[in-house]
Amino acid sequence: MALYVQKFGGTSVGSLERIEAVAERVAQTRAQGHDVVVVVSAMSGETNRLLGMAQQLDPDANRREMDVLVSTGEQVTIALLAIALTRRDCPAVSMTGDQVRIHTDSAHGKARITHIDTASLRSELGAGKVVVVAGFQGRDEHNAITTLGRGGSDTTAVAIAAALEADECQIFTDVDGVYTTDPRIEPKARRLATITFEEMLEMASLGAKVLQIRSVEFAGKYRVPLRVLSSFIDGEGTLITYGGERMEAPLVSGIAFNRNEASLTILGVPDRPTVAAQILGPISDANIDVDMIVQNTLGDGSADFTFTVNRDDYRRARALLEQTASDLGAACVQGNGEIAKVSIVGVGMWNHPGVARTMFKVLGEEGINMQLISTSEIKISVVIDEKYLELAVRSLHGAFGLDQAPSEQPLGNNP
Repeated sequence: MALYVQKFGGTSVGSLERIEAVAERVAQTRAQGHDVVVVVSAMSGETNRLLGMAQQLDPDANRREMDVLVSTGEQVTIALLAIALTRRDCPAVSMTGDQVRIHTDSAHGKARITHIDTASLRSELGAGKVVVVAGFQGRDEHNAITTLGRGGSDTTAVAIAAALEADECQIFTDVDGVYTTDPRIEPKARRLATITFEEMLEMASLGAKVLQIRSVEFAGKYRVPLRVLSSFIDGEGTLITYGGERMEAPLVSGIAFNRNEASLTILGVPDRPTVAAQILGPISDANIDVDMIVQNTLGDGSADFTFTVNRDDYRRARALLEQTASDLGAACVQGNGEIAKVSIVGVGMWNHPGVARTMFKVLGEEGINMQLISTSEIKISVVIDEKYLELAVRSLHGAFGLDQAPSEQPLGNNP
């Protein structure tokens, strides 16, 4: 007997018919003698509907109350799925994040899990029940409901799998695995049989929507076996592995992108060692994540400082930066909300400097200007105008042979 944690996203439970299909799949797993914890999201579109109502009342609604509101979507789903399972003579019990005792910090809308009390989960599993858990939510030390951010149900599932030492965490979604890039942008994209945790972490952080980044962090940290599968078709999906399990890795395994980017530049700040902390301090205090950072030193004792943020945080970040500019006596603040980030990712890149040259050459030949560049051992990211995003993805996908099976790719998948 194994213990599986199975997570089903919003499209997988988007209607009563789909909830019935999920119940059938879960019941089959339980009938094979396995213990099952199911983590579900709200029905597709429900979270956006709830957010829309709140924003009609107040575009800057209190974040604590927003968490109370949006957490109700998952509560509907867990009850419906438990009802569907029970009708199949598969004993089930639904539990909210609070009932499970998923403890988080108090960063409403972006809370992080601190620990999970597993006693209630183990008790229900011991009684022979499937436990249906509301993803995306928990409670903080003040007994307030918190949510984990977009895609947070993935993190809930992996964290529960880690806490219970599950045999495997299975993420069921509307795609049948992790692809070399989004097939909606590049129809020649291929499903990967395996991908390393390092690569998946980069892909998730750079915009790939298959898994939330924190879920991959959890899985890598606690060595949780993680598999991405389709809710609608049978298949092996994609297994996320440890680096040593792949005997040969291509230089580039995939291309990630993110449209939801914005850049901010503060011009003419004093060129001194503390200025970066002064600029980013208020941004960090507001719990706004900063991505790419570039500082250009000018010859007159001043500097220009550019960074990127999530487009959803652009308005708040710009207001904070305007105040900082006034405090520092900077020349002005500029912003661009029509950019995108494109990244190539692969564990084989770290000792092959020619990969960057190829990427820049391909983009240059397509007339795509790179506004910012960021690198690590296994990824290269560039910021470009959003209108060139799809062209960039398709061009790079072909240039690195990602539309071909690994055995058929150019040597080092580098033209």
